[in-house]
Amino acid sequence: MSLHTRVRREAGKPFWVGMLTGACILALAGSVFGGAVPARASHSSAPTNVKMGGTLTIDNESGALWTGNYSPFNPAVNAESIGIVYEPLIYINVLLSKQTPMLATGYTWSNGNKTLTFTIRKGVKWTDGKSFTPADVAFTFNLVHKFPGLDINAVWTVLKSVKAQGNTVVFAFKQQAVPYFFFIANAIGIASQHIWSKVKNPVTYLDKQPVGTGPFTVSPSSSPQTITYLRNPHYWQKGKPYLSKVLYPAFTANPPANNFLEGGLADWGGQFIPNIKTAYINRDPTYNHYWFPPFGNVDIFINTTVKPLNNKYVRQALAYAVDRNRVSTIGEYGYEPPANQTDVVRPNFNSWYDASLANKYNYTFNPSKAKTLLKKGGVKGSLSLSVINIGGNTDWVSALGVVQADFAQIGVKLHIDNLSQTDFNNRLFNGHFQLGYNASNNSLATPSPYYDLRAVLFSGNSAPIGQAASSDFSRWRDSATDKLLNQFSATTSAATQHSIVNKLEGIMLEQVPVIPVTEEVSWYQYSTKKFAGWPTQQNPYVNPAPYAFPDWEILLSTVHLK
Repeated sequence: MSLHTRVRREAGKPFWVGMLTGACILALAGSVFGGAVPARASHSSAPTNVKMGGTLTIDNESGALWTGNYSPFNPAVNAESIGIVYEPLIYINVLLSKQTPMLATGYTWSNGNKTLTFTIRKGVKWTDGKSFTPADVAFTFNLVHKFPGLDINAVWTVLKSVKAQGNTVVFAFKQQAVPYFFFIANAIGIASQHIWSKVKNPVTYLDKQPVGTGPFTVSPSSSPQTITYLRNPHYWQKGKPYLSKVLYPAFTANPPANNFLEGGLADWGGQFIPNIKTAYINRDPTYNHYWFPPFGNVDIFINTTVKPLNNKYVRQALAYAVDRNRVSTIGEYGYEPPANQTDVVRPNFNSWYDASLANKYNYTFNPSKAKTLLKKGGVKGSLSLSVINIGGNTDWVSALGVVQADFAQIGVKLHIDNLSQTDFNNRLFNGHFQLGYNASNNSLATPSPYYDLRAVLFSGNSAPIGQAASSDFSRWRDSATDKLLNQFSATTSAATQHSIVNKLEGIMLEQVPVIPVTEEVSWYQYSTKKFAGWPTQQNPYVNPAPYAFPDWEILLSTVHLK
């Protein structure tokens, strides 16, 4: 996870996304009765007489220079390659609850939702000219099994085997596992067996010259300052992409990135801009636009392995000591609304939110109660804590300034350690921190609160201190939590799934493994001066942020010169 996980919402804009229920999750995953299920197209139909060519420039504050690593298995860098280079089997658009066939043309659930069979697309070539086959798909998933450090979505906690059979690939599960379809089909980029089978240690491998099946290749001219993507002339979707080139400059902080976008030097933006209407829209009101659909939370991750943060009363105290309204207003200009301690994004998932339980705990700003809880947790006198942050995220720096002042009211001195993106990732992933400020769900807009709760609570996503975790950065390890998450994936009953999520909300409220601070949105600015075909609130054919993967593949295969 890198800066690609951080996004914002403009105050006053509609807080829209499809209200997805348990039934919708099953619809996304395919028929629970088995039978072949063709993936349904979700992107715009190809326009006629499209003007080919053009160079589109992306503007997104990356927090550091580019590393030159495009490994689809490394969560610190995979947002630069999944989709655009390494394609998934099926693209799932959660905004529309629709699917697009990619490297798979369809799939079948059978054996009581314990077997998932994908039909693999024929006629696809890797960018080095070799043929893509079902064996590549099976190899990718078995590689993830052989090297657990690659299993960033913990799919092998439920998988039993993956085998190529003819023109299909068969996934056998230990239990019913319908929700895992989202990760298996949509979140994992398929790698080539003939390349990756020769890699001795794929966990640490620097994938500098990626060979994929996607619409673009990485140009050898790419540098730490700018990634250059070139049109793949042999892409299996005939005629696509329409663009000739995509430039992705690196920006280590918001101000220069904002100046670049505001000056009309980029076509597609994805970062925090204070006073966006004045700074961006009014610069060119005919062509400049923005839209911020919500999808997750920005959290304070708590290292639950260190004292006194291993005490739930201390964690509860910190949750009561955060004035989320002030963080939203002062730190984020109101672009991101306050989050709540259940971790359920509202109003997207109101039907999942347990209001009575949340009201029982009432995690509003309450310094008096926080002080009482600190004493109950054995804290005597003042307490000094540190929080790691990405220094280039100027809004996050401001947000933590508010938290720092809040903590001071309960006798907690908070040191803010603003780091480069690279240093931040190393410390967060490996557990070398007390508190860490980051988004929770790897840039994936998801169909229900289960996925975000799984990201922050599932021990399968964690790792011992000194080893890289994929998303459970708090190192929350609790058998009761894992049992609930496994029960969710084993049932197709919407009522049961809602009941399980309510119990997980109870764990968030009682144990406070993480503190949701603001809600996360897809930060998206775009210019229609040179290019057409952009997603809009009226035509949300992808999650539109440039760091959202694999969504950006669909966008960059759809946008074209005017």
